[in-house]
Amino acid sequence: MTEPVLSVRNLRVEFVTRHSVLRAIDGISFDIAKGEVLGVVGESGAGKSVTGLAVIGLIDPPGRIAGGEIYLSGQRIDHLSPDEMRRIRGKRIGMVFQDPLTSLNPLYRIGDQLIETIRTHTNLSEHAARRRAIDLLAEVGIPAPDKRIDAYPHEFSGGMRQRVVIALAICAEPELIIADEPTTALDVSVQAQIISLIKRLGRDHGTAVMLVTHDMGVIAETSDRVAVMYSGRIAEIGPVRDVVQNPLHPYAKGLMGAIPTLAGDAARLVQIPGSMPRLSAIPPGCSFNPRCAFAFERCRVERPEPIPHGTQAVACHLYDTAAKDTAA
Repeated sequence: MTEPVLSVRNLRVEFVTRHSVLRAIDGISFDIAKGEVLGVVGESGAGKSVTGLAVIGLIDPPGRIAGGEIYLSGQRIDHLSPDEMRRIRGKRIGMVFQDPLTSLNPLYRIGDQLIETIRTHTNLSEHAARRRAIDLLAEVGIPAPDKRIDAYPHEFSGGMRQRVVIALAICAEPELIIADEPTTALDVSVQAQIISLIKRLGRDHGTAVMLVTHDMGVIAETSDRVAVMYSGRIAEIGPVRDVVQNPLHPYAKGLMGAIPTLAGDAARLVQIPGSMPRLSAIPPGCSFNPRCAFAFERCRVERPEPIPHGTQAVACHLYDTAAKDTAA
């Protein structure tokens, strides 16, 4: 087994308020291998984006990493100083945010921003950095890159701006890219192009990708494995085909059942009752138990830990033999 590019172990992220401590991420663990795309999916508030921000060291006060460990190619990075983390960010870890306009300075030409980033993380000259910037724009599918390099962000469409952001993320050939909802603001045809581009990065560069999204279609098209998050925990993780076709956790089953199919043979789509609990009101035991049709007494008092089940791992007492004995 080769060493994973990203290894997260029992990560906990908290936000300290005047009255209490709110736990946004509650002991999650996962690995991403070289060239692998891990999709992280769940409802708004599940903790997907906070997990990505924790990995790149961008949790701002009153937030904090309260426990656990994060390793990048074997090097622990969660306890590094801001200056040390800044050197890793951009060079070894690239980031693609949801809105490309927040990642690009509207006052500077695209080329200036690319060249500055390239020269910050490499020893290339100004001329060589410009040549590299043009090559990157061509790689991400910008037409006439030698001309468009001197354009400003507002002269690009949304999809083209997102391609520029991806070029910025890969310009230092990072080991890991964290893509946070990279297709949300784009129309469907452009989404497909961005998905294809992200898949190619892993294949051609061996880059590990953590893809954060709420769109199961994007996950199914792009990811090798998927982690289903709920209320700051991983409910289920496994190969994307297995999780999509045979979900184990009741929440994952609900998510998959809410996706319409082309066959259209179902009378109604599955609906998960209730809503994600607020951080200040997470129930004891399994946080999904108030919404779960299969919950029994153990679910209300004891938090389930991930249980290996075939190629998947599921945090649910239903798959624990001890739980079945208790239920019986």
